[in-house]
Amino acid sequence: MKETVIRNIGNSQGATIPKSMLERLHLQPGDRVHLIETDSGILLSPYDPDFDQAMQVYEKGARKYRNALKELAK
Repeated sequence: MKETVIRNIGNSQGATIPKSMLERLHLQPGDRVHLIETDSGILLSPYDPDFDQAMQVYEKGARKYRNALKELAK
């Protein structure tokens, strides 16, 4: 567990994330993250619910057109 401090950034406030943690999570400046409020506090996650939904649509299509995708892969 790491500790950070809420700081003023222009007219907003923000927190910094230690470099070692950013590297471990493969996060870089400009990456989007999601803030999820939980009973325990705030969860900061690179998980994108829109991407998950897109993958579900892809998986459904991949199952339906499995043979066509095999042929295209040759």
